[in-house]
Amino acid sequence: MLFPVLPLLRLYFVFMSGSYSENVRRKSHTPSAIVIGGGFAGLAAADALRNASFEVILLESRDRIGGRVHTDYSFGFPVDLGASWLHGVCEENPLAPIIGRLGLPLYRTSGDDSVLFDHDLESYAVYDTNGRQVPQELVERIGKVFEAILEETGKLREQTNEDMSIAKAIAIVMDRNPHLRQEGIAHEVLQWYLCRMEGWFAADADSISLQGWDQEVLLPGGHGLMVRGYRPVINTLAKGLDIRLNHKVVEIVRHRNKVEVTVSSGETFVADAAVVAVPLGVLKANTIKFEPRLPEWKEEAVRELTVGIENKIVLHFSQVFWPNVEFLGVVSSSTYGCSYFLNLHKATGHPVLVYMPAGRLARDIEKMSDEAAAQFAFSQLKKILPNAAEPLNYLVSHWGSDENTLGSYTFDGVNKPRDLYEKLRIPVDNLFFAGEATSVKYTGTVHGAFSTGLMAAEECKMRVLERFRELDMLEMCHPAMGDDSPVSVPLLISRL
Repeated sequence: MLFPVLPLLRLYFVFMSGSYSENVRRKSHTPSAIVIGGGFAGLAAADALRNASFEVILLESRDRIGGRVHTDYSFGFPVDLGASWLHGVCEENPLAPIIGRLGLPLYRTSGDDSVLFDHDLESYAVYDTNGRQVPQELVERIGKVFEAILEETGKLREQTNEDMSIAKAIAIVMDRNPHLRQEGIAHEVLQWYLCRMEGWFAADADSISLQGWDQEVLLPGGHGLMVRGYRPVINTLAKGLDIRLNHKVVEIVRHRNKVEVTVSSGETFVADAAVVAVPLGVLKANTIKFEPRLPEWKEEAVRELTVGIENKIVLHFSQVFWPNVEFLGVVSSSTYGCSYFLNLHKATGHPVLVYMPAGRLARDIEKMSDEAAAQFAFSQLKKILPNAAEPLNYLVSHWGSDENTLGSYTFDGVNKPRDLYEKLRIPVDNLFFAGEATSVKYTGTVHGAFSTGLMAAEECKMRVLERFRELDMLEMCHPAMGDDSPVSVPLLISRL
């Protein structure tokens, strides 16, 4: 008996050609991703995905890249209005290879264990509000007292399972250890130390967690000021990327195999996956609609994590009239009345002082006009240097009220568990999250943001390539710095 061979062959051919065509479609499909946010995390993610042969579009709401890292050149030289330090001046820092390769100099402002967090007590001048300089011996003695107080708060933490604010913990320590209490000018100096601690966390002491305040991993090597600003690093990461400025994302719709991202103009972008690298403050404001909604545990992380505010008021003068020290301090009876000026002339040679308010004071100053804010900073300077010359010009940051940031950086709030950072980082389907607020180890730092961008890119790459069964493409990947880049270039560090 003869079988109908021809129809069977035709059926087989149709079946196989369909399978072959699907195979070709998969093999010819170029993996794609949308990165939302052009700060350090977003740029790091986009750069890494591009180098993994992904088609990448980066959507940035501003008319510039960099996010909370913003180097301004309006004075004719670089001034960072946002992040300006490398925290952890060492080869282990994830940013060290790029900074070293670019030959960017760093000015080290402190070692590893400074009571002032990012400065040593080696180059300073502290004054009272009447313009009298506080004796250095007194400042150093109160520094030791402050360190003893923090040690006692550590003991208090071990005695209780309940969290409380640093302010409350210090009050309890003072009650238990009356000898640590200070009076008069010594009390004002102690308040100034607490003010510097508030500046480190961009928050008031009554908001900072006793349980979590010192849980961040600090890389060795101390803290270094980026003498030429962070812009060269930003430009290096951005080189060759498809970046769409003035593209404010308003909606992210995730499907099983794709993500649709819509911007305020109504234009929609589609890709296999997306990396969400916007600041925590923007996520908290719910200006981006997620469809479907993010899981409750993710929304909880967004809702419960805390973000602080620290700003800069940059005063540019015609010449230097202040002491040749790294910073100037003004002590007061409360942290709200204390002041801190960074002397950029010491590190960069330019006649610039940077006033850096944090917490409630920063929020109050943001309600002023730029002119009034600059005048307020200058009035603080006049308290200690009555003959101070008027500034030529000024710059004022607004990280708390800027709709693109709504905060400076994340800190450990009272009764906020540290697993919230990890919850914010964990992907949801084909959405991946990055930014300093998703960094468990390096929260609030530039290298933390950078690291999470790389991590989100790696997770995105694996997820997408697995979906298309193209893991062999991993062999095509190459390092973001290029194969010919040196493994390690020494950092250029100075200390005058």
